[in-house]
Amino acid sequence: MKNIKTSKKNKNTIVISLGDPAGIGTEVSLKALGSQDLNDKIKVILVGCRNNIYQTYSKLIDHGIKNIPDPNNLDIIDIPLKNKIIPGRVDKNTGSASFQWLFHATNMVLNGKASALVTAPISKIAWHKADHKYAGQTELLGNLTNTKTSMLFTAISPHNGWRFNTLLATTHIPLGSINENLTKEVIKYKLDTLLDFCRKFKEKPLLQIAGLNPHAGEEGKIGIEEQKLIIPILNEWKLDNPEIRINGPIPPDTCWISSANAWNAETNQNNAPDGLIALYHDQGLIPVKIIAFDEAVNTTLGLPFVRTSPDHGTALDIAGKFKAREASMVAAINNAWILSQ
Repeated sequence: MKNIKTSKKNKNTIVISLGDPAGIGTEVSLKALGSQDLNDKIKVILVGCRNNIYQTYSKLIDHGIKNIPDPNNLDIIDIPLKNKIIPGRVDKNTGSASFQWLFHATNMVLNGKASALVTAPISKIAWHKADHKYAGQTELLGNLTNTKTSMLFTAISPHNGWRFNTLLATTHIPLGSINENLTKEVIKYKLDTLLDFCRKFKEKPLLQIAGLNPHAGEEGKIGIEEQKLIIPILNEWKLDNPEIRINGPIPPDTCWISSANAWNAETNQNNAPDGLIALYHDQGLIPVKIIAFDEAVNTTLGLPFVRTSPDHGTALDIAGKFKAREASMVAAINNAWILSQ
């Protein structure tokens, strides 16, 4: 599927699906829209329940939280909730609502009414209770667009402007299924995908890939995947991309140390990797969230449009307490705009 051509008048428009209404999606979205860190060129359309947005706004004001935009001044696509929602408690009704909101928001982008999609967090449990059997929003979007997607997390260091990118070779699958999903075709495709993304910001990026086993297998003594699969693929890929430097497989416990150092440095670090590949979900997400929890943005590659999401979940434990931080949602909206220009 080719990329969607957005009309010039909608080039700066971002549509946000508000996620599970029992979570913090509406709260962080409203806080983000009032943030001074949000690019003022961006126009936002919210897809959700108008009454829920108004109620959330009123409670935020009652809690003394300022700089929240008045819903009367917002562009809202109203798809009302059919049942009363209890913050922190997901069920089939919250799952049905978040699914409908995402479906509608996706169609808006596909129809050129916005240049990018930002998704607030959903509950996979609630989706399953509502009989929507998807592993997550990424998988639904791939199905709706008939595309092969990749999950990448990107963040810009507030200390020096360095961009930190981690792509996952496999995503929402059980740990025991990783080996059978790590094929030559998958790894080469993920390397190509990461290179294409990093080239948006640097012509000759430095890439890095983690090993699968402890100590990256230690030459076959602690697992053979590096020797039998990963290293031969890297050698072949290097022949096709001789101008690109790539390190690996790096022992997983040290693979992200240079990224952590680059993130916290006072000046931009040219010797740090521009893009990293993690071979499974938690291998990549643990360092990403430790290094850049508030700034990291989940970015779906392979879609015919830009989609981003904050790097956190529904936070049901604090839903309705109005203390959720909006930094990742601000980053998700800003990055959606940057990547869609």
